Amino acid sequence: MTELRPFPTAPTSLSDLDPYRFPAAYLADLPEEPPAAHGAPPAPPAPASHGAPPAPPAPAARLSVPLEPTDRRRLDLHAALTTAGVAPLPGDLAAIEALCRLDDATHIALQRWITRAP
Repeated sequence: MTELRPFPTAPTSLSDLDPYRFPAAYLADLPEEPPAAHGAPPAPPAPASHGAPPAPPAPAARLSVPLEPTDRRRLDLHAALTTAGVAPLPGDLAAIEALCRLDDATHIALQRWITRAP
């Protein structure tokens, strides 16, 4: 075996490459932008809504799958912690899971304690 042979399953074109492993391979597919005038960097696009939150999706576009109570409590707990400025650490996820398995009354009290609402 003195000759170099290509691997039989090697990609033959850039479109065969995995975009997650080779993201730069797809940059050639992007349209080129015209050069900026006088070497100045292009201006960022102006926000259309000037800081207003985006409109909610249409009811027809929303998922029709209801959340399990445990998943809803987890989202509520993460939202309460984020609002209070508390970032859960990776080791806290087991405790969050245990707290989300509690009933709704306990979960409401827990959120009230976190947000210090009366």
